[in-house]
Formats: sequence, C-alpha cells, structure tokens
Amino acid sequence: MKKVKLTVSLNHEDSRLDALISKEITELSRTRVIELIKEGFVTVNGEVKKAKYKPQLGDEIQISIPEVREAPIIAQDLNLDIIYEDSSVAIINKPTGMVVHPSFGHSQGTLVNGLLFAIKDLSGIKGEMRPGIVHRIDKDTSGLLMVAKNDEAHESLSDQLKAKTVKREYIALVHGVIDHDLGKIDAPIGRDPKERTRQDVVGGGKESITHFEVLKRFGKHTLVKCRLETGRTHQIRVHMRYIGYPLVGDPLYGPRKTIKSDFGQFLHAKTLGFNHPVTNEFLSFDSELPKEFEELLTTLD
Repeated sequence: MKKVKLTVSLNHEDSRLDALISKEITELSRTRVIELIKEGFVTVNGEVKKAKYKPQLGDEIQISIPEVREAPIIAQDLNLDIIYEDSSVAIINKPTGMVVHPSFGHSQGTLVNGLLFAIKDLSGIKGEMRPGIVHRIDKDTSGLLMVAKNDEAHESLSDQLKAKTVKREYIALVHGVIDHDLGKIDAPIGRDPKERTRQDVVGGGKESITHFEVLKRFGKHTLVKCRLETGRTHQIRVHMRYIGYPLVGDPLYGPRKTIKSDFGQFLHAKTLGFNHPVTNEFLSFDSELPKEFEELLTTLD
C-alpha cells in the first residue's frame, strides 16, 4: 500500500479534491481517484470527504493507493477481423470502441483478449498484458494494426517504427474547410500540463510530425488523409486541433455534440505498410472505412 501526503497551500485552494489529487499529487486518472475516494482510501484531516469537496488552506490530505494486481487475461472469441496472418505477423482491422490492451477498467473485450483466442503464438516483449502488441490506436479509432507472433518479428517491426519506415495513413473528418491541398504539421507533443488525460503541443515535448492531404471539402468539414512520420499518443487528434481543424466526434479535442453519433472521433487507420521481418518484402494493406463513417459522409453538403 503506497501512501501519499500533502498539506494544502494557497496555490491549491479552489480545486475539487478529486481534481487536485489527479493533477497535482498523483499520476492516477480522475476516474481512479474518485473510486479511491468512494472506497475510503482518501482522507482530509483524518476524515473521508466527497470528491467535490474543496480543500482549505492547511488541510492534510492523505491518499492510500492499493497495489494493483494484474489478473490473468481471459481469451475471448471477439470475432476479430484478421485480414492477414503468417508465422511472423498478423494484421488486424480493429473496430471503433475496442481498447487495444487490458488496463484498469478494461479487463475484457480488448484486442488482446481476442488475440489470445484467435492466434496461437504471440510475442512476449511487452509482457503478459500486451502480447503481440507492437503499436496501438485509440479505443475510438478504427483500422489496421500489426501484431507480432514472435519476439524476433516484434523487434523488427519496432525498429521499423523507430526508423520511421512504416507506412501509416489515416482518413479523418475534421471541422472547418481547409483551403490548401497539402500540409505538414511539425509540432512537439507532450502531456497537457492542465489536464493529465490529454496531450498537447508543448515546449519540450517529443518530436511529432504529421503530413496531411485534402481528399474532399464539404460545406463545413474537410475529409483528409493523414500520414504519420512519428507515432505519439493522440498525434493526429492533437495536431489537427492545433492548426484549427479538430476531428469530428472527438470527445477530448473537438467541439461537443456537433453530430448525432456515438461513433467517437471519425478517424480510421486505413493503410499500413512495412517490410516483412523474415523475407524483407514490403507488404501493404488497406481497409475500407467503417459503415458509420461512410454513412456520415453521405449526409454532408
């Protein structure tokens, strides 16, 4: 059991208890902090308070953080769309809404749960919680992922990602009409200092480069193809927002309730290409836009 203490200073006043703990005291998500508060693992001056409590100057806050024990991952038949597989690699077309690997709050229904059922051998470099996982895409992003079936393949694919030789192209629908056909966004990305669940363009962030091409313009939206040169968390979502064209349906970086859909952000990993770990042959794969994505495009003027 890890314990963390803090005495509230003037700088910490006017913040909710859950927000203060998440942003200033721990690396925990706000959702996890709220659960700890409800379960009595957080005290203020020795008393349990509600998440909305606003700490006062001089308050003594103590957080007890239980050790998280990873449960065995359950193999599940999730009817994965495996578009290619050989003895070294597999290519999965992930649906929107599916988390890639188990984490707190997502122990089942993830891509990894499905992989353990569908594929016999997976690499172990990323540990028991992420077998075969070389790279990720967000829960509400659909499209292609490469999976390593042994450690040698995993190392090869990881090296190609680091060398920026993997071809990764996404289709995105963004707010606003982009008036130029091509663009390059070169802006460093790091954790948002004000909101730990978000990323942002920040000084001292990691090098992040996105190329984009306009595919079609609508009255108030633009369909673009984005090519990743680097692969940072939420990169396309952050970069398009940074230049003033946030993704449609993006709950973190876009305007809310602009469309009637539970689809999430309209971002699809359409094309994926790499050199095969054994033969060195360049393989390229393509996938169709999800039905919901296609249907939305037909409604735009």
